[in-house]
Amino acid sequence: MSAGYVKSHIDHNGVNTIEFFHPQSNSLPARLLEDLAQTIHGAGNDEDTKVIVLRSAGEKAFCAGASFDELVAIKTQEEGTQFFSGFAHVLNAMRTCPQFIISRIQGKCVGGGVGIAAASDYAIAVEGADVKLSELAVGIGPFVVGPAVERKIGLAGFESLAIDATMWRNAEWAKKKGLFSELHASIDEMDESIQRLSYNLAHSNPHAMAEMKKMFWKGTENWDTLLHQRAVISGRLVLSQHTRSAIEKFKAKVK
Repeated sequence: MSAGYVKSHIDHNGVNTIEFFHPQSNSLPARLLEDLAQTIHGAGNDEDTKVIVLRSAGEKAFCAGASFDELVAIKTQEEGTQFFSGFAHVLNAMRTCPQFIISRIQGKCVGGGVGIAAASDYAIAVEGADVKLSELAVGIGPFVVGPAVERKIGLAGFESLAIDATMWRNAEWAKKKGLFSELHASIDEMDESIQRLSYNLAHSNPHAMAEMKKMFWKGTENWDTLLHQRAVISGRLVLSQHTRSAIEKFKAKVK
């Protein structure tokens, strides 16, 4: 439990809730990325699953992105590529899953967390769920999550987040850009909306929803290759002295 978890539960309506947790602000080390991708993939292949609700535990950060402890431990480009491919596997599992994925954004999203929100089919957030793409600030760049973020909020919005890597954008900004589909004043209101939508979707035509999802994701068929290529770039950059120094400073600041 202390190292985090990914778990899922399906209710009698066919709403499959997938929850992830890590004690460091719900950051995602390689093991959790693999578990999350496999759990989403498994839910997608489960005929009893009508809709997926993706959430993280707690009431603070939704997801702090990559695990800094694992980033500084990377010693070779192969290890770097393998780590960043974990995010690629999660995004591609979300993309190819035939069911709609509703994400519950109860707190701040950083880096890969923004990518997960962007790869959701419908993200419902609470006020205070600010977003930031911090990758450049630690010497790399939002290469793997970039296609998902750009697809959802457009190139201009993606550029703003990616270039000004130390600035938080508030949840209202994210809602206006289309990253969040809904924004609520409280956790209770957010959860009530998620419950309503997930129930309605669970009783909708699964074949129609699967065809709609294909339509929405048209043009992303090359992402298996594209996101791996992006992981190679990140895996190379994470080995640079500039990046290692930046990550160590960032870790010290967080502590």
